Amino acid sequence: MITHATPVRRDITYNHDDQQATLPIALHRLDGTTETTTLVLDPAQLEVLHAQLDRAIGMREATAGHPT
Repeated sequence: MITHATPVRRDITYNHDDQQATLPIALHRLDGTTETTTLVLDPAQLEVLHAQLDRAIGMREATAGHPT
């Protein structure tokens, strides 16, 4: 069973012909193994991810230096 996914430290790519961004990710399993694959995003999905990441970065910056 896959527990979560994390970005792989490689660059995202964008294919203009297909209008798709491809983000390398690692899938993590309960047994500790991982598998590398890609997350494919169309333009609308890419915009949603951009907005979500921007909000997450803002939340992190807003709490920087504040103990949790």
